[in-house]
Amino acid sequence: MGISNASGGAVQIGVCLLITFLIGLATWATVRRASRSGDGSSKDVFLAGGGLTWPFVAGAITLTNLSTDQLVGMNGNQMLLLAWWELAGFVGLLILSFVFLPIYYRAQVTTVTELLEKRYGGGGIRTLVSALFLFGMILIYLPAGLYSGALFLRTLFGTDVPIIVFAAILGVVAAAYTITGGLRAVAVMETYAGVGVMATAVLIVVLALRAVGWDLTSGVPAERLTMIGAADSPIPFHTLFTGMIFIQIYYWSTNQPITQKAMAAPSLREARKGVLAAALVRICFIPAIVAVPGVVAYKLFGDIDDAAYGRLVGEVLPPWMSGAFAAMIAAAVIAHTSAVLNAAVGLYAVDFHDKYVAPVANHWRLAAVTSAVLTATSIALVPVFENAKSIINLLQQLNGLSSMPILSAFAVGLLFKGVESRAAIVGVIWGVILYGLYTFVLQPEGVVTMHYIDFMVVTLFSSIAAALLVNRLAFGGRASLRWREPVPAV
Repeated sequence: MGISNASGGAVQIGVCLLITFLIGLATWATVRRASRSGDGSSKDVFLAGGGLTWPFVAGAITLTNLSTDQLVGMNGNQMLLLAWWELAGFVGLLILSFVFLPIYYRAQVTTVTELLEKRYGGGGIRTLVSALFLFGMILIYLPAGLYSGALFLRTLFGTDVPIIVFAAILGVVAAAYTITGGLRAVAVMETYAGVGVMATAVLIVVLALRAVGWDLTSGVPAERLTMIGAADSPIPFHTLFTGMIFIQIYYWSTNQPITQKAMAAPSLREARKGVLAAALVRICFIPAIVAVPGVVAYKLFGDIDDAAYGRLVGEVLPPWMSGAFAAMIAAAVIAHTSAVLNAAVGLYAVDFHDKYVAPVANHWRLAAVTSAVLTATSIALVPVFENAKSIINLLQQLNGLSSMPILSAFAVGLLFKGVESRAAIVGVIWGVILYGLYTFVLQPEGVVTMHYIDFMVVTLFSSIAAALLVNRLAFGGRASLRWREPVPAV
């Protein structure tokens, strides 16, 4: 609904602009000595020179995930069930901390795809997986993040300004952070904004419950309150024990925008402290933040999908405070977009430009040009997402096109030795084709009625099997399980 009177709207916008400026100023003050003092190497630009302490690792990981995709998208489902994504994320962060982080630090890589090249002894699989990552970032994550943020701000301000205008402003500011400060500026800004986002989001939960007399249940259908999802729900209960865990492993442990933050610490010990701190924040606060306001919005306004969170915030917060929260959300969107931009630029620079175009003399210059191009592309794609009934469900389903095939390459590379890069490539391509066939043909036509989370398991294990079979039958290789390698001291 937004703020209806002109004076209230002016206060709201003024507070929003002031806090946005202060967050930017605080970020600049923190990073001004270090942001450009490095050597312009890939580690300097994309891993903050290995200088992120654990609070910034935790803050960056938390806010990279807790953007409007989650706040708007999950609350847009208007049911408690969506909290399972965040509860399962706690397990995903533990797996990152104790399983994958030692591997990344031992390998001393800048991108997760470098690990694949080292494991397989060939660059083909690295190039393919990097291309899939870039495909998802450019066509899905960046425009979807800008869309959900722009939708929230437009709903909160109660204006008819086109969504793409808000998206363009957010995108340009995000690119400025990436271009001028690299990952260091992004992580610092995410941490500062994250404190404000978390505090205000928790306050919104409290104020929302107070608005309905602390009675969340009366007048709300049981299917919106249960944590046991039915077969036709967004998260059927049995999927928590099938595909959910593999989705979490992919997102938290092999997804460049997330793992990049953890790999930017000076040591494995410091990185692990940051990841565990992020896990603690996730289990204690995030489930309520992404689920309760949506249910309250259903009770107050009915079924209004992704507009729920913005309208509720406009109702329960006074103008000056909703303006402050708008600034925090804008910062979250900017930080999320900057993080994905920085990861995408890093993948392009290290995995493509440096290998196939020309050696990169200074990554700052290349990052500036690439960031500008990707920002323009992302803004242009924002209208594609305007017809989505649920942005979060759409994102999770589209994720399967690349997530499980990519995870299969990591699974084969980490669990087996004696597998050729060409065989892993076949496994990944098989997974992309299979999941694409399911998503765009078999499921719409009713040929396969399996839930997409379940089908992700089929995609993952059939991709692994395809890689191992091709390795044996086509290339004559003999795969064998790797013995557990020693973990470096922490």
